[in-house]
Amino acid sequence: MKTTQSKDGTTLAYDEYGNGPPLLFITGAVCFRSFGPVLHDAKVFANQFTVFNYDRRGRGDSGNTLPYHINRELEDIEAMIDVAGEAVNVYGHSSGAILGLEAAMQLGDKVNKLVMYDVPYANNEANQKEFMELSQGLYRLIDRGKNEEAIVSFLKGIDMPPEVITVFQHSPQWETMVALAPTLAYDTILASDLPPIKKVSDLSTPTKIIVGENSPTSIHKVASQLNSAIPNAAYSMLAGQDHMPNPEVLIPVLSKFLK
Repeated sequence: MKTTQSKDGTTLAYDEYGNGPPLLFITGAVCFRSFGPVLHDAKVFANQFTVFNYDRRGRGDSGNTLPYHINRELEDIEAMIDVAGEAVNVYGHSSGAILGLEAAMQLGDKVNKLVMYDVPYANNEANQKEFMELSQGLYRLIDRGKNEEAIVSFLKGIDMPPEVITVFQHSPQWETMVALAPTLAYDTILASDLPPIKKVSDLSTPTKIIVGENSPTSIHKVASQLNSAIPNAAYSMLAGQDHMPNPEVLIPVLSKFLK
């Protein structure tokens, strides 16, 4: 494990794998750098890239300076780019894709290329209202100390397949995921907005939008909206994949676009 500091003094823990062009891996909700699926993804990506796999604030071995604001997460991303010592490619998964998009818009040429998988904005106002209701329910469970119920409610709310939830629950890392339940507040803040269609129309960073064939309908709609709005965006749908894609299926798409 290595560490660096963000602008507000928060310690960020990270690991570095592989050789090749630098790739910053930004994970989604209740994920952390040593979580089995995340670690597997990072090791597969490392066959083609130098991967910077970090714990977002409040997760794993990173700190959690309060109060939370998306700008603090963007400062974390910039700190990780500084660790790389050069401009990086960014791969963001789920809520990490939202952060990747914001970073590309705000950090300019520090982001070479951007790849987003299953961007989870609300796709319309009705979907936004449903998500806000889900969020309020999560906050009530977390306030009552019912972290496990909150995690399960969240995973069901984002249409995670039941069999995937069961795999998580039987994982030796389930307790760690449950302990991260309070950070769901961060991810729901990120995902409760509609896609920033007007802002992304000025995005100059080469961008690839990827969606799993079996991912939720709302995810497909958001991907379509962003693909139409971002200048010269590339788009791919991964056949047979859901919100947790097989990295062996994903890596050829990443490599072709980023290299």
